[in-house]
Parts: sequence; C-alpha cells; structure tokens
Amino acid sequence: MKFGTTPDGQPVERIQLSNGRLSVAVLTLGAIIQSIELPDGANVVLGLDSVSDYLERSRYFGAVVGRFGNRIADGAFTLDGVPYELARNNNGHALHGGLRGFDKRVWSASRDGDHAVRLSLVSKDGEEGYPGTMSVSVTYTLDGDELLIAYEATTDAPTVLNLTNHSYFNLADAPDVRGHVLTMEADAYLEVDEGKIPVPGDPVPVAGTPYDFTAPTAIGERLEGRYDHCYVLRPGGGIVVEEPVSGRSMRVRTTEPGVQFYTGHMLDGVVTPYQAFAGFCLETQHFPDSPNRPDFPSTVLRPGEVHRSETGYRFDCNRL
Repeated sequence: MKFGTTPDGQPVERIQLSNGRLSVAVLTLGAIIQSIELPDGANVVLGLDSVSDYLERSRYFGAVVGRFGNRIADGAFTLDGVPYELARNNNGHALHGGLRGFDKRVWSASRDGDHAVRLSLVSKDGEEGYPGTMSVSVTYTLDGDELLIAYEATTDAPTVLNLTNHSYFNLADAPDVRGHVLTMEADAYLEVDEGKIPVPGDPVPVAGTPYDFTAPTAIGERLEGRYDHCYVLRPGGGIVVEEPVSGRSMRVRTTEPGVQFYTGHMLDGVVTPYQAFAGFCLETQHFPDSPNRPDFPSTVLRPGEVHRSETGYRFDCNRL
C-alpha cells in the first residue's frame, strides 16, 4: 500500500509481512522497518507516521544505513593510494553514509509471498564521495519467531561499505528501556574519543568495567544507561535482551564481527517524537572508522566480490 510521497515525487510503499507469529511493516524509503508486532500485539520498535517525519524528524529509525554505517574519522580515507573526501555530517566526521545516505533513498521492492521482501538500490560512483557504483540489496524474511535480515552488495570499482539496520527496540510497555536486561557475548569494546572515533590501540577488555554485559545486567544499572559503543563479539557470539515486566525477550545472531550498542539517550522529544531512552539499538556491523584502521577487519569491497552478511532477531513472549 502507498505510504506517502517524497518531496521530489517518488512514491513510498508500505509492505506488510506476516507469518502468523510476527507481523512486520517495511517501507521502501530507507528499507525502513516501521513496526514489528509480536503475537501478544506489542510493537517492539520505534516508528514514525509519515514520509516527512522520516526525512525531517528521524534519527535513522528502522533504516538501513550506508554506504558506511557508523563513523569515518574526518570524513576521509585512502584506498589503494587514492584519497577520498566524504560529507562531514557529524562533528567533522562522516556518519551513516552522509547527508543523503541509504536511509533517505527510495528502494525498489520485490515480494516473496507474505513472508519475505527484497529491497534493492544502486548507489552511483561518487555519491556522498564514495568510489564505485554499488548494487545493494537487503532481504527481510520471517521464519517462525525470527526476523532475518540478509545483506548483499557488489561494486564495479574498489570501495568500502558497512551495512546495518538502525532499529530502536523497546520490549517493555513503558517508554524507557533502562530496565531491560542485556547479555552480550563480547569480551571487548572499542574505546572512543569525544567524536566517537575509536582511539589507537587494541579493543579494551570489558572485564571489571561498566561495559561488561557478559552476564545479565540491566541497561540502566551503570553509566546511567548511556551507551554508544561498538562491541567486539566472540566468533559466533550472540546477544540476549530480556524485559522482566512484560516477559518479552529478543535473541540476536549475526555474521558481523561487532555490534554498536546505543541506548537512545540522545533522543530529545523535540526534534524526534521520542524521549531519551525510549529505545535501544543493536546495530550489527563492522567496526567504525575501519577504512582508516588496517588493524580492524576489512570493509573493502572489490569488483568480482560479493558482500554478504546476515543478522537474525528472534522474539519471545514468555507470558503467553
């Protein structure tokens, strides 16, 4: 069904997926997950009501961000000896693909019955400063109680990419996520400077720090619940979030090496309709500033290669 129209006249569609357990609404704008409804009727992600809201009041709610999710220091990197300059849209750094990243693009959609949809777009050479024309797709599939997100990309010239979904989750029946209990199989995190760029050196062990979620811990128990950090997942490591009052839980699995854990504390209730801590993000991804950090897992994609990654979110309502 039609959801709205962009200022330049492009129609935006709203696609409803359902399998009798989960019901998920996806927009062609930004490949956005607008809602995820569980069997008990609860919607567990933050969403907006109009195209204009997503273009003007969003903090990437539910969107696929790219070409490079997270930050690149000083909006610049060098690849194969060639320097590239990007839009500096976050305190002098490049963030989430720039001024008009994938979250603001209208994607093409192809449904596969009621359970899956594939969205695709072409990012031209030079868009937001990135080299190479890149073809990108993201497929949302419902499988029982799991929403599976599968990414795929190819390029005609060497480039960098870091694709992720920026959904804000809230499993509670209240607009505050600090009571959620998080367990994360991550033994280290990336320490960042004031601009949220990883500092030189190895990832920092979480043991003995406020960043340790290897055992179940309430999000708001430490640091006033203010987290915006990339965690280094154990190989095959997963994540569990439980909301003790509602009885809802979410399990996350991914092929990515890291996850950006953000607790929504910068939501202000003015620019966006949501107050601080209304939702948390678990953005599975490669590490921020990887194009400038040869010690990090590579985010380079070359012609003839196919980038593939998967992330699954499995939900449960224990009180049903």
